[in-house]
Amino acid sequence: MKRQVIGITVAVLLAIVGTVALVSYVKSAKNDAVKGEKLEKVYVVQTDVAKGTTVTKLTTKVALTDVPARLVAKDSVKDLTTLESTYVAGVDLLKGEQLVTARFVDPRALVHVPVPAGPQEITIALSPERAVGGTLAPGDTVGIVFSFQPFQVSAAGVPATPQPTVPGATATTAAPTNTPNTTHLTLQKVLVTSVQFTQTDATRASELNGSTNSTIDPTKAEAPSQQLLITLAVSASEAEQVVFASEFGSVWLTAEGSTATEKGTRILTLDGVYVTVPR
Repeated sequence: MKRQVIGITVAVLLAIVGTVALVSYVKSAKNDAVKGEKLEKVYVVQTDVAKGTTVTKLTTKVALTDVPARLVAKDSVKDLTTLESTYVAGVDLLKGEQLVTARFVDPRALVHVPVPAGPQEITIALSPERAVGGTLAPGDTVGIVFSFQPFQVSAAGVPATPQPTVPGATATTAAPTNTPNTTHLTLQKVLVTSVQFTQTDATRASELNGSTNSTIDPTKAEAPSQQLLITLAVSASEAEQVVFASEFGSVWLTAEGSTATEKGTRILTLDGVYVTVPR
C-alpha cells in the first residue's frame, strides 16, 4: 500500500514537472518565433465580452498586449479613451481577439423591432435628406416614394429588345421611345425595424443628447452627415419594388404615422406636377 502511494506521488510530480517543462518550451518557442519582430501594444480581449457591453465596462475584460506589427488589425484599439464612452459592443467579442473600433456602435443601432408574421426585412442605404433628416427610429412607419428618370422602351411599351430575324437578315430593333420622369408614393405605412448610423454620426448624436463635453447646442437639431441604413418590413412583392427603385431610380421616405392619409396620390409626371390636388 505504501509503495502504491509513493508510486502515485512520484507519477503526479513527474506530470507536474512535464507540464511546466512543456509550458516553458511553448513560451520559449513563441518568444523565438517573434524574436526580432516589431511589436505593438494593442488591447486584446481577456474574457468573452457580450454584445451590448458598454465601453466603460471593458477595463476588466481587456488588456494591453504585445502583438507582432504585421498582425495588428487596421483599426485596433491602443487607447480605450479613443472609444466613445456611449458606444457598446455591436457583436460578441471572444477571448484572444484584438479590440477594434468597428465592433463598437451607437446603442440605438442595436434596437430592433420584431417583425410581424408575414413580412420580410430589407435594408436600404439613404442619405439623410431622403430619410426624413435621419430622425427615423425603429417602430416608426413610413411612406416610400419612388422616382425614375426616363426609361427607353419600345413602341409597344416594353423595354426595347432586338427583334427575331431570319438567318442572314440584318437584325432590327423596334423604334424606341422614352417614358416620362415619374414620381409616386408607392408604398404606405411600412414598418421601420432598425436604423443604423455611422460611428461619426453616432458621436454627434450623443453630443446632441446632452454630453457634458458637447460643443453643439443641444437645443438645435443637427442632421447626420453620412448615409443611414434603414431596415424595413415589407412583403415579397414590395421587396422587389424597393430593390428595383433603389437600383434604377431613387427612393425617398416620408414619416407616415398611423393616422396619415394617402389621399390624392398618383403617378406624377411633368404634366401633373402643377395640378393642385385637394388635401
